[in-house]
Amino acid sequence: MDRLTSAARLMIVSDLDYTMVDHHDSENLSLLRFNALWEANYRENSLLVFSTGRSPTLYKELRKEKPMLTPDITIMSVGTEITYGYSMFPDDDWEAFLNDKWDRRIVTEETKKFRELTLQSETEQRPHKVSFYVQKDKAQDIMKTLSKRLEERGLDVKIIYSGGMALDILPQGAGKGQALAYLLKKLKSEGKLPNNTLACGDSGNDAELFSIPDVYGVMVANAQEELLQWHAANAKDNPKVIHATERCAAGIIQAIGHFNLGPSTSPRDITDMSDCKMENFVPAYEIAKFYLFFEKWRRGEIENSDLYLSNLKAVCRPSGTFVHPSGVEKSLEECVNTLKKCHGDKKGKQYRIWVDQVLPTQVGSDSWLVSFKKWELCGEERQCCITTVLLSSKNVTVADGLTWTHVHQTWLQGVESLDSTTWFF
Repeated sequence: MDRLTSAARLMIVSDLDYTMVDHHDSENLSLLRFNALWEANYRENSLLVFSTGRSPTLYKELRKEKPMLTPDITIMSVGTEITYGYSMFPDDDWEAFLNDKWDRRIVTEETKKFRELTLQSETEQRPHKVSFYVQKDKAQDIMKTLSKRLEERGLDVKIIYSGGMALDILPQGAGKGQALAYLLKKLKSEGKLPNNTLACGDSGNDAELFSIPDVYGVMVANAQEELLQWHAANAKDNPKVIHATERCAAGIIQAIGHFNLGPSTSPRDITDMSDCKMENFVPAYEIAKFYLFFEKWRRGEIENSDLYLSNLKAVCRPSGTFVHPSGVEKSLEECVNTLKKCHGDKKGKQYRIWVDQVLPTQVGSDSWLVSFKKWELCGEERQCCITTVLLSSKNVTVADGLTWTHVHQTWLQGVESLDSTTWFF
């Protein structure tokens, strides 16, 4: 959160499984649409928060499986763990707060008396969370009885049932809603309360998110019955909470537009990027636009025309340079020329490009240094480069677009390309 010096323009707080991430979408199109929208229009002055029931272990596994962005804040284990940034630095104050009237040993002792409860994997058992599976028809009776027994032993707990099978026992002060309330209070004390906050979810453990005052909410189209029932009983007259008609991340984009929270047209939804009219220079948008063109060029989704390459050369400074992650330096013009031979080389393949953590810094009256991670996915193989681009507005109009003067890339450790000769730009 220290990245922002003032209040965030928008804070999105989203569940992951079947909310931000659609496991039925093998092409991850809705997620990629959201990624492009966020990086092009919001990353610089907004906050992205992932709020998931997953433990840190399973959260990191999901990041390896799906083309996900890096959040500013991660809330895990059903609101019992809060971490910050790419390094996932833990919030010690939140952990200390949760220790009140909580004893994991007593919870374990009491739950062993219920044969109907099946422990989830060891990775899902956390300091402030004990997790089980239980049949839907047994859940309510067990929750009622177990809650009473734990209270008699001096504990103050919360029991959450979600997904029609998962039962989580947490400290009473924990949960996705309480974690969000804590973050908002923390941001307010720093004078950085977001201008708008949008909560997004699909299941029972997301219900608390929609109870926080002054927060907008979206239940995605594929929301589970348990969440829809909660909404009907508790928030059906709340105009700030909607049930989207689009699934998962597409529903989040729909909610941004519905509540007029900012731009809601993803660059991926614009068929001709040259038709996009900008009022000011937006470096992040230029980055997103270029790499979407590059993806479509290699997938063969746009015509193999010299006009496109000429337009590309027009936005590259003649003396501009590109430093390949292997260390080889080339002119930008030479790089554009090499694109001719790779047109359609990924046609019919599951090939995607996305950018993450696009952060522009104005370094002169007419120049910006933009840092980001550029990811490529082809089938099961993915590579990533840490990239910096120097852009200039000298002697050009907004309609012309910013001029690319220098590009420098280095491999992100652990996701280097096995064949660096196939890596362009």
